[in-house]
Amino acid sequence: MLGGYGTFWLFTLWQIDPFLSLLGVAPALFVLGLLLYWALFQFVVKAHEEVRIKNSLLIGFGLTLVFHTLAIRLWTADERAVTTAYAGAVIKIGAFAIPLVRLSSLVLAFAILTALHLFLAKGRWGRAIRATAEDWEAAALMGIPVGRTYLLAFALGTALAGIAGGLVSVSYSISPSIGLEWTLKALIVVVLAGLGSLFGAFAGGILLGVAEATSTVLLGGAYREVVGLVLFLIILLVRPQGLFGGRG
Repeated sequence: MLGGYGTFWLFTLWQIDPFLSLLGVAPALFVLGLLLYWALFQFVVKAHEEVRIKNSLLIGFGLTLVFHTLAIRLWTADERAVTTAYAGAVIKIGAFAIPLVRLSSLVLAFAILTALHLFLAKGRWGRAIRATAEDWEAAALMGIPVGRTYLLAFALGTALAGIAGGLVSVSYSISPSIGLEWTLKALIVVVLAGLGSLFGAFAGGILLGVAEATSTVLLGGAYREVVGLVLFLIILLVRPQGLFGGRG
């Protein structure tokens, strides 16, 4: 939500292209993630695992309500949209017409996903994040600064959420309540892909989008969200580890 509003106001006030505005939105959200972790979450990670998970969820839910209320107070509950000069442009491939904005968002999302994959696979701190996620106690015994790793992972996640909000804003309208809708979609994609599979998450997002678009054509727009939830339940029942996740 914050990433979407950041992109919208940069475009509205200074006519900065929404894709270029991500160069400012991502660092700003990264810094916000650092501040939130220092202020709230660094005390939670010191608790027992069960307490840590419970309190993290409660704090996250509380922050959602706070930011939602602040957004309404600052910008009202009206829906807003980023309408660029190329918003209606399409690329024709045979009988198909692909909106330029959505194709650009897809390419940029794939590029960011690739960069994230390389960071986690090759970078020193990326490997530290993976090791801490696997077993934080073992990571600490190996000399990995677990506290800093949690901090970096949280800030990086916040920045990526801001980028996602910016990409959403160029194709859809934004409002203070947009976070809940897209968080639900993200949850469905994670369940489809399985934990720990970045490119699986990308493929899961494509699968969800195709399923929703197909249901809109065949059943009508009213059933679009229902199809995602049905997929969610089917995967949980048939393959709980996800389509691309390994068995634990």
